[in-house]
Amino acid sequence: MRPDGPRDPVTGLDSGPEPPFPIKLSGPVIKGFGRGSKELGIPTANIPPDGLSDYPDLQVGVYYGVVALDPSRFTSEATILPAVLSIGYNPFYKNTTRSVEIHIMPPLSSPSPTANGEAGQVKFNKLPDFYGTKLNLLILGYIRPEYDYVSLEALVEDIRIDCEVARQSLLRKAYVGYLTGQDCSEAVQEQRKWLASF
Repeated sequence: MRPDGPRDPVTGLDSGPEPPFPIKLSGPVIKGFGRGSKELGIPTANIPPDGLSDYPDLQVGVYYGVVALDPSRFTSEATILPAVLSIGYNPFYKNTTRSVEIHIMPPLSSPSPTANGEAGQVKFNKLPDFYGTKLNLLILGYIRPEYDYVSLEALVEDIRIDCEVARQSLLRKAYVGYLTGQDCSEAVQEQRKWLASF
């Protein structure tokens, strides 16, 4: 059950990702449970959890990071976008298999669609179907554990807050370079090259 009280607006160190982050995952976008768009209004790109075997101690929960899709399906070059993701079993739905469900957010330069609004009024980012498209994901930090919820509305409201925490966390100087490529270290540039390699 989710604890009461306000949540922190950012997560992770201001100085940048700390071990085990950043974590690289990649794979083709696969069909999930079909609930993200239909029931929650929050589309997700699911990828196979195979790569998680390299991180046996990674706890289930909600994370944030950056993502790129194979550009051959969309544009001439890979666009790196912010993301919030769930790794786990979604206790609200009583899943028995672990999944990696990624919500791809709009660019940070866009007005935040998830700030200051009731969950029912929020328009989460929607992209066209891209099943089979290769996706590269760089997980930069942990937001919170998985919780069970008393209602669907409570779940959606927490996801809205997750998106805003991810956005504000990625806007910090040590993180925004993963998206913009500006004023960032050689290590971050190397991570960006990996993201865009298809």
